[in-house]
Amino acid sequence: MDASTFNRLRELAYQKAGIDLGPGKEALVGARVAKRVRALGLADERGYAELIAEDTSGLELIEFLDAISTNFTSFFREADHFEGLKALVRAKAAAGQRRFRFWSAACSSGEEPYTMAMTLAEVMGPGFDWRILATDISTRVLATAAEGEYASAQVQTVPALLRTRYFQHRHGVPEEEDVYRIDAGLKERVIFRRLNLSAPPLPMQGPLDAVFCRNVMIYFDTRVRQGLISEVERLLCPGGLLFISHTETLTGVRSGLVLVQPSVYRKPGGTE
Repeated sequence: MDASTFNRLRELAYQKAGIDLGPGKEALVGARVAKRVRALGLADERGYAELIAEDTSGLELIEFLDAISTNFTSFFREADHFEGLKALVRAKAAAGQRRFRFWSAACSSGEEPYTMAMTLAEVMGPGFDWRILATDISTRVLATAAEGEYASAQVQTVPALLRTRYFQHRHGVPEEEDVYRIDAGLKERVIFRRLNLSAPPLPMQGPLDAVFCRNVMIYFDTRVRQGLISEVERLLCPGGLLFISHTETLTGVRSGLVLVQPSVYRKPGGTE
């Protein structure tokens, strides 16, 4: 891939999604978009960049963003965060709170918000009003998430008891893998929406009790991360928690959030 085409693709990724493709990634980006170039019958990456820039539907932009980012996720990934979520809800419920709102900021194919939902369902009985907003920039992964169906290999990280309680198991016919479908009652607790995290102000009003914003800021530069974290801080209620990935950091970002343990931040005030 020539330098001018790479720089054009870099500009598009940053302008459209805040994704910062650092220098030296020409080979990586070239390899990842090559499949789209071939599928569309284009001559080269330069034509692909032009197509994205001129595509008013935004559909090819989604394909491009999916190609250059990694949508790897799993149920109960970084499991200590869900224990922290459970502890937060128990403390707030003991203090008399009955309405809860949560946000999975980069939900990918749904494993994170559904893990949140299973965790919350285990500690909230009748009389609690709770919902999870799950967002992503990719309409493709959002469609998968909203469908709520997963192959048997994908649910192996779900504890057996929860797998039985919150999934409907459909045995596959010969040569097909078994399918696990999220329980309808649990599914109703999760609302999926498309959202560009790099374009504040975000449309939500809050207040939110907890935000999971994991494995997405690795694609953002300091300016975009600052805008996102400022919005998270605005949306969190006093005492609310922000969970980021163990591989991420808020270094260089200004906020009033307080680090309470590695990768977990609290907004001062509220239930401690």
